[in-house]
Amino acid sequence: MPRPSLPLRRIPGAAFRVAALSGLAFAAASARPAPQAASIVIEPDALTLEVGETAQLSATVTDAAGNPVADARVVFFSGNRRALTVTPGGHVSANQPGDHEVTALLPDQAFDGNWDYYSSRDPGLRASIRVSVSTPALSDIFFESAPPRVWAGTEVRFPLAGRDAAGQVSRGLEAGYATSDNSVAVVDQVGMVSFLTTGSVQVAAMHGEMTIYHEVEVLPNPTARLALEAPDRTEVRTGDVLQFRAAALDASGNETRGPAIRFAVESRPDPFRPESLGAGAAAQVTPDGRFVAEQPGVYTVVAMSGDRLARRTVRVVPRNVEREVEFLGHARVSDRVTGDLWVWEGVDGRDYAVHGTWNAEGHAYFYDVTDPRNMELIDTVQVDARTVNDVKVSEDGTLCVISREGASNRRNGIVMIDCTDPHNAEVLSAFDQGLTGGVHNVFVDNNHVYAVNNGRRWDVVNVEDPRNPFRVSRFETDTPGRSVHDVWIRDGIAYQGGRSDGLIMVDVGGGGMGGSPNTPVEMGRYPQITGWNHAVWPFRSPSTGKLYVIGGDEAFYLNPRRPDAGGILWEEGIPSRAKGWLHFVDFTDPQNPEEVARFELADSGPHNLWVDWEEEIMYVGYYDAGLRVVDVSGDLLGDLYRQGRQIARFFPEDNEGFLANAAFTWGPQPHKGTIFLADFNSGLWAVRLKDPEPDTGGN
Repeated sequence: MPRPSLPLRRIPGAAFRVAALSGLAFAAASARPAPQAASIVIEPDALTLEVGETAQLSATVTDAAGNPVADARVVFFSGNRRALTVTPGGHVSANQPGDHEVTALLPDQAFDGNWDYYSSRDPGLRASIRVSVSTPALSDIFFESAPPRVWAGTEVRFPLAGRDAAGQVSRGLEAGYATSDNSVAVVDQVGMVSFLTTGSVQVAAMHGEMTIYHEVEVLPNPTARLALEAPDRTEVRTGDVLQFRAAALDASGNETRGPAIRFAVESRPDPFRPESLGAGAAAQVTPDGRFVAEQPGVYTVVAMSGDRLARRTVRVVPRNVEREVEFLGHARVSDRVTGDLWVWEGVDGRDYAVHGTWNAEGHAYFYDVTDPRNMELIDTVQVDARTVNDVKVSEDGTLCVISREGASNRRNGIVMIDCTDPHNAEVLSAFDQGLTGGVHNVFVDNNHVYAVNNGRRWDVVNVEDPRNPFRVSRFETDTPGRSVHDVWIRDGIAYQGGRSDGLIMVDVGGGGMGGSPNTPVEMGRYPQITGWNHAVWPFRSPSTGKLYVIGGDEAFYLNPRRPDAGGILWEEGIPSRAKGWLHFVDFTDPQNPEEVARFELADSGPHNLWVDWEEEIMYVGYYDAGLRVVDVSGDLLGDLYRQGRQIARFFPEDNEGFLANAAFTWGPQPHKGTIFLADFNSGLWAVRLKDPEPDTGGN
């Protein structure tokens, strides 16, 4: 069957340059700046807004004498487009509080670089103004938890929260506290109230000009003693979570309901384990009695209710999960940078991989990886794009979907490729209706493509007939400055990760809320306070039954060599340094998610990840820190890296890479015992974990 006539084609080995113009760049370039242009004047010269407010800016280009230059068009952009949205025409929308900057730019027509609306590397004439967005005033304050009755001798915290006029809740407010009778109760600066004796007392909290009061009745404490129980474990490793349970007993030994019980932990090095000496002994115990240690040592968990105490001591040993990595193969890509990958078993039973390319000529590379030691490039598909960032293959191994950014005709979208025979991949169709802003990530599930559209929403495209795709729905939050970067589908639930929007679960057929690909229904969300959320992955732990949604940060250190550039400095030929960490959010109850753990390296940050549910192992492309393999078995609490859960690491360094010897790992995928990874600077790699030493549990 002849291929459709499309502005994209398969050209193995071709190397022609595809123009990369955004709509904004095209509009800006169409206006020829007058040679006498000398300055830009923005009106007004400063703005003060509240969250949710908008304003209109205008800009005048003047010559050296201060006279307006006719027909000189400028474009506006925001220094922080999520906190402060600015259209090219200067319409400003305030999304988040803070001090922000708006710049007006008259592009330099002699500039031969790629003009970028978001980073604006164009050296043309420019001017900037400051926009201050104030924090919305609170309309009321309230205690998040405040019992009407307590027992004498107990301590209870009264955390303060506030609500603004739009109904948004701010938690953890700083406040001044007081009690009406210090002989009955006293309170400290964080709202922890100690109830000393029986009686009635008011607890007051003051925030700004607002004050609230709560009446508490203090009753006699019937507790005669506390009982503290813990699992009977002969050996506890760092990272193992123990659930302590405390009960208040009266004089007859019966449990009494109501007394507040607090937990604390005392830690010290284990004198019989030299690895703990001099290192301290960090551990934590949660308000509900979950204990975890990050270092070997001896720990005493204490339960308290007034002057009643109970103690249990635990000895913690190293986790010892380290394993060696064996290098298998490398398929070098050094003339351009590499995007994300996908590995699958083809319909012929052989194993294949595909990866995209970034800021180049719109190529996707197909490999036979049946023998990971001899991975073979078997086909190349080229489309009209600068970047093919993401690639996904359908469950049956017949359809490959790739994303497009930077198309010459400014119509990006997605491309459907028949990969039944990966040696002869065939372009079937393109879908760009309503997706012209650029698709950065996609997911294929059950004959539907979930395409992240222009970083603001994801569209669902039916590809039952991949030659005739059509949109069936879309999902977009109403959050000011909303942002989505990644979407992952598992068992009929879509998991969304997006910058300040954080993590969101959406029913698309398996969430039990009536959702489907045609009618997505939100199930729950968890905001990410760093504003760096980039990648998302669901993980239901088989050992605990808990559902974790893992959100990966993406941020970059400012490089002193190019502090004006930021981000990934591939064009400058400068190795980049990432930062951030992986957030583990317990979404077992989607309506009440809680962040419980993290995996963080001190001097690097993650990009994409993969979790093997059955093996309970996480694989992370950790940018300049290479591949990281992590044990995520059991209950997760605290800092997983400090607990010794890292199993292995591998740096894909290549002295003939796009940037020589600069690991910048984009993403990993385990497949049939092999770990495949795409590295931004050096292409496709294959490694495997060696079996652990039988006597020590590690190397």
